[in-house]
Amino acid sequence: MTTEMQEIAITEEKPLLTGQADTTKDAELAARILLDQGQEHNVETPHGVLHVTLHGTRTTRRPAILTFHDVGLDSKSCFSPLFKFEEMQEIVKNFTLIHIDAPGQEEGAAAYPTGYQYPSMETIAEMIPAVLQFFNFRTVIGVGVGAGAYILSKFTLANPDSVEGLVLINIDTNARGWIDWAAQKVCLFSFIPPFFLSFIQDYMEELSSNTDLVQSHRERISKASNLINIELLWKTYNSRRDLNIDRNCTFKCPVMLVVGDQAPYEDAAVECNSKLDPTTTSFLKMADAGGLPQLTQPAKLTEAFKYFIQGMGYMASSCMTRLSRSRTTSLSSSYSMDGSRSRSRTLSQGSQGGQMPPSPSQTMEVSC
Repeated sequence: MTTEMQEIAITEEKPLLTGQADTTKDAELAARILLDQGQEHNVETPHGVLHVTLHGTRTTRRPAILTFHDVGLDSKSCFSPLFKFEEMQEIVKNFTLIHIDAPGQEEGAAAYPTGYQYPSMETIAEMIPAVLQFFNFRTVIGVGVGAGAYILSKFTLANPDSVEGLVLINIDTNARGWIDWAAQKVCLFSFIPPFFLSFIQDYMEELSSNTDLVQSHRERISKASNLINIELLWKTYNSRRDLNIDRNCTFKCPVMLVVGDQAPYEDAAVECNSKLDPTTTSFLKMADAGGLPQLTQPAKLTEAFKYFIQGMGYMASSCMTRLSRSRTTSLSSSYSMDGSRSRSRTLSQGSQGGQMPPSPSQTMEVSC
């Protein structure tokens, strides 16, 4: 008997993965929220709790960008305009951001009781390693403003292997701080909250001619529930010690110093620049920036930051769009072995975007 074999084509019916599209959208939305709003953490340290906000995926293949704010500000008010700036997103998407609030300075923080002993600048700097350990980061690129720049400097000097680069805005390495300037307005050692509030508001006005910016900070500070905490940080900052850095005892990483032209800190930043290693230091004096360049000139600071990161070996293909097209961006050397200025060079409007910045063979002063 002959058996006939028939070939039957069977169409495989694949079950629909219900909810797959929705799950993908939810994941993308969650990632976007994490990038925009960040995850807030209260990190235990040997000297108390720090409020920290993390943006990104915690990838440790690259150093995290770690920020520290100035007096009268918190991490959001100090850095949000810069890191939410459109052209900064190329950096934000490639690095994890860690924003640290000084003790009691975060939004909505409860006021410290009368007699509370606020930690010193040195103590706050000693709290940072616990943050790196909490997020499992071995190294960071530090970005600090004013008091935050001083704190990150202390941390870097004590932990040189943990910092790959430093961006110091409005740095003052001297113990005198702003006392000489501020004493013309009020006595720093007899603050009462109303005077302090008035002083901070005047201070903000000194820093920027942007009336909208000044008004927003006035409203934020006047409504702050932790005004006494701001006062404590201010007093602590003004009682700080000299950093005691010089050419023989200095940072072991690349440093970019940033200050606005005619800002209260210009002389202090210039003095700091003279103490650092000229082969690894760049000095950016920013025109029309006042004393808050990260708020008033985010485009220029973003471009400079991209160059800085490129010089460290990261984001070599990053697209430069502003400084490289600047018509008369001058790069004038501010240091030579005898302390005198040497030649200057100009980047013309025809400079190619994406071009690597000049080799940091000497400290450069950039006015843009």
